Amino acid sequence: MNKVILIGRLTRDPEVKTTQNQIEVCSFTVAVDRRFKSANGEKQADFINCVAWRQQAKLLGQYFQKGSRIGIIGNIQSRSYDDKEGKRVYVTEVSVDEIEFLDSKRDGSNGSAAYDESSMQQTPPSAHQNDSGFSMTMDEDISLPFDL
Repeated sequence: MNKVILIGRLTRDPEVKTTQNQIEVCSFTVAVDRRFKSANGEKQADFINCVAWRQQAKLLGQYFQKGSRIGIIGNIQSRSYDDKEGKRVYVTEVSVDEIEFLDSKRDGSNGSAAYDESSMQQTPPSAHQNDSGFSMTMDEDISLPFDL
């Protein structure tokens, strides 16, 4: 099983490009805090490279920017290519299946909205779509039991 769930913040604005086949692709990096501090008491984070395709790429480019809180569900992919100097480069990244807007309306964003590429539907802000497709509103002031 290859499943990844991340909650973090974008380290830079998402970069949306279009392939030769006119398919949008978005590359971005998510900073995910580690649970424990370093030996000298400093917070640590992992920086995870991610890639999203098609409609998700468009949404990321439109509604997210550096510092945005995001939730991601996807899978880890490894690939390699030869750079301009002919050197083999290996890349490991998360291929995004679902994204979730995690900034609250107080932060000046659109609230919480989920997007699942498999259903090709976007759930409106302040709502959550469960597996049956039923939407229900959520409280705007949701707190998590841990720091992001």
